[in-house]
Amino acid sequence: MTAHNAPGAARKGGAIVKNADAIVEKTDTRPCIELRDATVERGGHVIWSNGTFTIPRGTVTAIVGANGAGKTTLIDVELGLLELSRGSVRVLGAPAGANNRRIGYVPQNYMDDLDSNVTVGQSVLLGMTGTRFGLRRVTREQRADAAEAIEFVGLAGKERMRLSELSGGLRQRAAIAQALVGHPELLLLDEPLANLDLASQNAMVELFARLNREWGMTIQIVSHDLNMLLPILTGAVYLLDGHPHYSGMSDVLDSDLLTHLYGTRIEIVTTPQGDMFVTPNPAVEPEGHGTGTLAADEAASFFRRHYRDGNGTDRADSAAREERQA
Repeated sequence: MTAHNAPGAARKGGAIVKNADAIVEKTDTRPCIELRDATVERGGHVIWSNGTFTIPRGTVTAIVGANGAGKTTLIDVELGLLELSRGSVRVLGAPAGANNRRIGYVPQNYMDDLDSNVTVGQSVLLGMTGTRFGLRRVTREQRADAAEAIEFVGLAGKERMRLSELSGGLRQRAAIAQALVGHPELLLLDEPLANLDLASQNAMVELFARLNREWGMTIQIVSHDLNMLLPILTGAVYLLDGHPHYSGMSDVLDSDLLTHLYGTRIEIVTTPQGDMFVTPNPAVEPEGHGTGTLAADEAASFFRRHYRDGNGTDRADSAAREERQA
């Protein structure tokens, strides 16, 4: 959806895949998100405090931390849905909430507010018409934008299918298409890989890579598992000891830091090919009590098959797997 269900997102010229205004050059160092001494409370309880960092445009950032650390809270703050008790936050050059029409948002509970009998085409149009779907006339231009978003995420030909008829991976594609019709410069995703099998996770990561690479889109992803996202991440916001921090991946991939972050011994494994992966240390961690990350050998195999050539995953193979799940 367009952030905060903002209706009627303005068309900035041309088809969405050709929308030059929404494309940010990789060398663009203007800040996308800026926090200054940010503190957020709920019910008199401090969720996190003293957040001071800047995230550049054109980056792909994971938001990581233990359960209850306030990862989704950070997204709520960036959308202006939750006020800070101290400090400031600016998003795309303006106070949080002011530029929500330039933000695409995919919540973890995407299906909760939708009738499962809604079709793919109808759900994507909701990204422009908000909760007033069916009561507001949809223009030809809006339908064209929806069609292009549907095609981009690989759902062309499934416009009339009900969401209830789709696999989890295909429903997630529909959710992302809904977020894209608003021509966002920033895409926020809350646990987009949760409850998806490995093939669907592959397809999702490929889609994020294309959005960043081809559209120059800045992306933030709340996730428990770094391994699947490592090939495309440029940095991470990590919520540690009650404070949010931002660092590039070379600093985040530190065994002591991740061990402190997750509360269990984490090792950084480097394969003979030079790839790095995050994995619980089996010599320390009792069986069945890991962090949910992929085993290092599984992650390494995935990375070599799909990312080492730098060209992204095999889209035909991913699409075939998605078709079999439908």
